[in-house]
Amino acid sequence: MSETRRPRPRRRRPLRAAVGFLVLIAVIGYFAVQRDSNGGAGAPYCTATGGADSRQKYEMTPEQAANAATIAAVGISKGLPDRAVTIALATAMQESSLRNLDHGDRDSLGLFQQRPSQGWGTPEQITDPVYSAGIFYDHLVDVPGYSRLPLTVAAQKVQRSGYPQAYAKHEPDATVLTAAFGDGGALFCSGPAPLRGDPETVRAELVRAFGKQALGGASSAGGSPDSATELVGVQEPEISLRLKRDGGPDEARRGRAMANWAVARSHELGIARVSYGDEGWIGGKARGQWQPKGGIGKSGDGDAHNASDGEVRIFVAR
Repeated sequence: MSETRRPRPRRRRPLRAAVGFLVLIAVIGYFAVQRDSNGGAGAPYCTATGGADSRQKYEMTPEQAANAATIAAVGISKGLPDRAVTIALATAMQESSLRNLDHGDRDSLGLFQQRPSQGWGTPEQITDPVYSAGIFYDHLVDVPGYSRLPLTVAAQKVQRSGYPQAYAKHEPDATVLTAAFGDGGALFCSGPAPLRGDPETVRAELVRAFGKQALGGASSAGGSPDSATELVGVQEPEISLRLKRDGGPDEARRGRAMANWAVARSHELGIARVSYGDEGWIGGKARGQWQPKGGIGKSGDGDAHNASDGEVRIFVAR
């Protein structure tokens, strides 16, 4: 009677797992290099950074960035502080992940999941981001001392949610977004160069988000140059927005908000480039990041796309 041989233990599984892990790392690295090397012309995405500490970041899709920009713009146009904008952004993050939803619990709709049956407006109004943000702020400012309340308490007094503590976890990211649209932060949006846009549509959307004061001193098609030579090299239709002189920090905040609003909505509205302060943004270039005055591959103040002090320049793809 022969002795039954015992099967040797297999040792291939750890090797296969190691090989699979290395392949996964290689694939991730390949796409990361591709995204960096093609000037950001891959799948569109946006990144908000908060203030001087660039380690604070929040990544999102262009749709989410556009909705966040609208929420911030409406709050700024109403003259509300950053705290109000942070509360609104955190609320929309919890309710819809910054997406303009056409469905929800019972009859809830839109960015803030507001309900027509509870008096928030018609379905058409609620699914308009400008309207839904505006009515949220209108209810928020009616809350006594809202700016001193914990965020989740202030949000709950407006929303009356079944999950009143859920808003708190979004406060850090909402704070980064608030800074990106108005208080020393920045917004980067990468992806391919935007397709053709319509300057009149951009102007109309600016007015809807920031109010008629957004176009105070505005000009289009050729901007408002100090000399004819400044227009050399400018091929795109332009909307030039003049800020109020001696407007102080509030006007500077509005300028940054309008510039980053244009970047956030560049894919949707066909905005090719934006200039504000000593920086410029160009769609499809430099991984979507703002570049020092002079544009990509240039230096000094000779680029005709540069913005002067107190000016936001938006160039539309043609």
